[in-house]
Amino acid sequence: MIIVEELDVSIEKTVEIQEKIETCDCVFVEGDNTFFLLQELKRAGADKMILEHIQKNKMYIGASAGSMIMSKNIEYVKHMDYLACAVELKGDYSSLGAINFCIVPHYQNVLFKNAVDKIIKEYSNCLQLYPISNNQAIVVDGDKIESITA
Repeated sequence: MIIVEELDVSIEKTVEIQEKIETCDCVFVEGDNTFFLLQELKRAGADKMILEHIQKNKMYIGASAGSMIMSKNIEYVKHMDYLACAVELKGDYSSLGAINFCIVPHYQNVLFKNAVDKIIKEYSNCLQLYPISNNQAIVVDGDKIESITA
């Protein structure tokens, strides 16, 4: 049985966020604006809570922005999402750093084609990019990294 607990880090109190993350077996973070997501995770301290969850070998699933925040820095996302949505970051785009590469979701998706192409063109020489389509996922298990297709 799967019990789903919804959590909006932009409105929940830190103690409630901590309780839900500590008691769950899996954390799923959905997408939207990556910069706003990171800002709200940091504001609530949920970024550190999620890292602790991962360090306890609990599962993390990220979709779109939820996958990109796992990298060390999300500046590369500027072609896909609006920076202005997260004024509290003040130019500090350091993210959770759970992985040492950068996921680029929505690869080959018509709506995101220009943004993904710009990210790949600008950052492919300096970052380890993993472009994935909407029917792919990156699975990280220890040092093993695997791309799977649904």
